[in-house]
Amino acid sequence: MHISDFNYDLPEELIAQHPLAERDASRMLVLNRQTNSWRDGYFKEFVDELLPNDLVVVNNSRVIPARLIGHRKLTGGRVEIFLVRELVNRVWLCLVRPGARLRAGERVMFGNGELEAELLDDPGQELREVRFVSDTPFEEALSAVGSTPLPPYIKRPEGVSLADDERYQTIYSKLRGAIAAPTAGLHFTDALLSQLLLRNQLVEITLHVGYGTFEPVRVDDLSEHKVSSERFEILPDVAKRIDETRLAGGRVVAVGTTTTRALESASTETGEVLAGNGEANLTITPGYEFRTVDVMLTNFHLPQSSLLVLVSTFAGRELTLEAYQHAVKQRYRFYSYGDCMLIQ
Repeated sequence: MHISDFNYDLPEELIAQHPLAERDASRMLVLNRQTNSWRDGYFKEFVDELLPNDLVVVNNSRVIPARLIGHRKLTGGRVEIFLVRELVNRVWLCLVRPGARLRAGERVMFGNGELEAELLDDPGQELREVRFVSDTPFEEALSAVGSTPLPPYIKRPEGVSLADDERYQTIYSKLRGAIAAPTAGLHFTDALLSQLLLRNQLVEITLHVGYGTFEPVRVDDLSEHKVSSERFEILPDVAKRIDETRLAGGRVVAVGTTTTRALESASTETGEVLAGNGEANLTITPGYEFRTVDVMLTNFHLPQSSLLVLVSTFAGRELTLEAYQHAVKQRYRFYSYGDCMLIQ
């Protein structure tokens, strides 16, 4: 199939620029894959959509302050460095702007000198190798000079606010390492989590959202596209709970495409989930047969993106795009701070 087959028209004013006052006030479009139908609802009804034996799986990765704005040590010119993936201690693959001007050996300063970066390779590759130096632990220096990496379609001319620092994290985020939020989880509240815990219907895994989640699809033929890998961890007791749920006839409800990708990457051909650390290197395109995930909660995604392809593979391309058209007509809010869709 072609990436152009996964397009839709979205008025710019439907791109959510700010979160709602209450996390769980979002609308929720409920898709039924068996009847090829949908209905409008609200996320507050999420628990009511669950069956008694269902198990909800969330991604507890926490977003790091991955966007750095500094200046060239030699000329003072402005430089933006976006952390993408740690290779070894203090050496990262990064997006660098203006990357074409910075050669190997050039240094960039951040803040009042709390953190310094050295380019390790010459221009040419989209992702550059960068070594960071600081007098304090790297995470401490990063927290001092970095900012929340909001997606580029969220406009903040005045800079990222303290409200964004809090709202662009799920309330259950724990383990630092993501460079973007697992946005389907942004709708959850403490009260809703308490309901799931009382019903013994909640487990956590970790997938550190990386470049693969928002990397553009640069080829037309989807068979040529490869989504970059992302690190994940599934603890033994969690893998056991998931397998027990499936054996008992319950549904595995994945919160977000990141959770879905981790679970499917860790599953065997029979759907058994293997515990441990791994690399989610699965590229999900039409024709893929899901082995573990039965229900997916997800936000609305960009046209011609790998995430929209994944969702369309799960729900069916025609049903997904028709549902998106309905959401546009009904003025749903789109993307990271927007509304959500529950696919059953």
